[in-house]
Amino acid sequence: MSFALPALNGWPDTDQHQRKPSVALTPSKPAADADKKAAREAAQQDILLREVDEAVRQDEAAQFAQRYGRAILALLVVGLLAFGGWLFWKDHREGQLEEGSEAFVTALDEIQAGNADAADREFATVAGEGTPAARAGARIIRAGIAAQKGDTEQAAEMYFALADDGDAPQAYRDLAAIRGVAARYDAMQPQAVIDRLKPLATPGNPWFASAAEMVAMAYLEQDKRDLAGPLFAAIAKDEEAPQSIRARARQMSGLLGVDAIDNVEETLAEAGGQEPGATASAAQ
Repeated sequence: MSFALPALNGWPDTDQHQRKPSVALTPSKPAADADKKAAREAAQQDILLREVDEAVRQDEAAQFAQRYGRAILALLVVGLLAFGGWLFWKDHREGQLEEGSEAFVTALDEIQAGNADAADREFATVAGEGTPAARAGARIIRAGIAAQKGDTEQAAEMYFALADDGDAPQAYRDLAAIRGVAARYDAMQPQAVIDRLKPLATPGNPWFASAAEMVAMAYLEQDKRDLAGPLFAAIAKDEEAPQSIRARARQMSGLLGVDAIDNVEETLAEAGGQEPGATASAAQ
């Protein structure tokens, strides 16, 4: 036995009431044509504005080129000429350095072969045509050749000429001053020695030990023991100084009553030719 369900209040029977499909309204043709026309006009306007903007830029570029073009071209030409000149100078300089190096090596070979005169001629060429460093080095070696020949006065003059040359590298000038004083020390007045080397006789200077030793000896000749003693002690305490100079300075400072020994064990080891600490180990 079947029962038909009654329709709920407010809920229509779906079998009896079918939904009607909705129909979209299509736009009218005149409205679509108007939109297309507006879009076309906007595109044409945009193209026109771009053409105007491009024309303005071209006109500004033409005016700029007319006003500054020659100056810019001149600067480019000057820059290219300068660069070309620098390249030429660099190649020429490298060629000179190579030639100077060969001449220097040839001169050194002559010295090693015992041909002092030939070496002196080669170094004379380098001293006149080489780079500043090569010229200074050649001048020092030529002075050394003169000293080896026994002409200490000429050697000293050559050393001092280099020491007083403001165009030479400072390191070569300092070395020349020391060697010049060493070559002419016996003939120089103590004060002249001090005046020459005192600027180099300061701790920290690469030539301190050699310069300070001669300055201290000059102080002794002037009977200035109060200046000589501390200077000898400073040399003895300088760990960068050669051991031979430190040993002499330690003895001289001791004779002058100035203590130059900071580490007794190290000093005894150096005097005996042993490593520091060996004396203590041997005593145990």
